[in-house]
Amino acid sequence: MAAVPVYRWRLAPDGLATRRQLRASGLRPGGQDVTAQLERPRCWRGPLIAYLYRIDRARPVRPMTAAKQAAPDRANAARRTCPECRTDAGYVIPASLGMCVPCAYPEGNPDGATA
Repeated sequence: MAAVPVYRWRLAPDGLATRRQLRASGLRPGGQDVTAQLERPRCWRGPLIAYLYRIDRARPVRPMTAAKQAAPDRANAARRTCPECRTDAGYVIPASLGMCVPCAYPEGNPDGATA
């Protein structure tokens, strides 16, 4: 990467944006190289660095496909399914138990309290 201009915090010229700023505008860098660098000073370590991209070269964000939208739902369904009784617990199964609460404590309440 060639030397890029470095700007202090809040002093970057108009027309440049970070990845987050581009994303908030519905854009992405689109393969362009880093145009500049932004530095925010910190006392205890080196400065925070953010890379800046040209807004006029940015491309629109690719549309979300149906498969990408369904993927988190499938992953959460797998985390909610008890491996012991194979039912949807209605919550994410705790890793410490490895199964739903009724399967982990078949004798009743795990606190020992009576209802």
